[in-house]
Amino acid sequence: MRRSKDCLARAALGLALVLGISACAARPDPADPEAVAEFRATNDPIEPLNRGLFFVHDGIDTLVLRPVGEAYRIFLPPEVRTAIRNVLANLRTPVILVNDVLQGDTQRAATTVGRFVVNTTVGIGGIFDRATEFGLLGHTEDFGQTLAVWGVPEGPYLFIPVLGPSNPRDAVGTAVDFAANPLTWATGGETLEAINLTRTGLTVADTREGLIEPLDALRAGSLDYYAALRSAYRQRRVVEIRNQRPAASPAAIGTGVGVGTGLEGPRR
Repeated sequence: MRRSKDCLARAALGLALVLGISACAARPDPADPEAVAEFRATNDPIEPLNRGLFFVHDGIDTLVLRPVGEAYRIFLPPEVRTAIRNVLANLRTPVILVNDVLQGDTQRAATTVGRFVVNTTVGIGGIFDRATEFGLLGHTEDFGQTLAVWGVPEGPYLFIPVLGPSNPRDAVGTAVDFAANPLTWATGGETLEAINLTRTGLTVADTREGLIEPLDALRAGSLDYYAALRSAYRQRRVVEIRNQRPAASPAAIGTGVGVGTGLEGPRR
């Protein structure tokens, strides 16, 4: 558990350094309205740094994350992967519920509670998604979305290796969601530590496995993969904040590998 807290502290320090660099980023000549408009539209004032971090991430993804996702797909049959995905989603219920409540959405909060009760009992600990069969459709919420609902601006675009596309609002939201998850603070010695590490590893593998085709399609269909991923992420976040259903296309399938890349579709 101590290691988890140390990792969170290092992530926060890294974010602070990135934000400090962004304050010194050069801006386009105000006399060039087209350049200014493009600069504002992309919302990426530290693009050279972000591209460098993306290059690092792409290397990590090629050498580690994608092979993990591929091995996960090869060695586990679809039924087992679906069961794992259902359990992981069920374990995230407290975070979703907290954000439903913070956004004042009582209807979605009731659905979240109903799904947890049904899937934990009838669904045998969340292995089976019986709640959907009863008309209780799943959804995701995070504190980044909550901050957006409260009117907090997204801030400049950031790319964080392994975590993927982000911004200051979503980075803070990720930290708060981490703290809001009861499993983060649960104590129980080495056994619980092993459970939490297993949960994290399965989340990474499951997320990356689900992104194999969307990311391949995005890379193959774009001249600038970095820019396409940035656009997909920002479009996806708008859809999620508005609680809309995503369109079924690689560019619109676009958050995150929490390991977020900004491209995975609803996982519940």
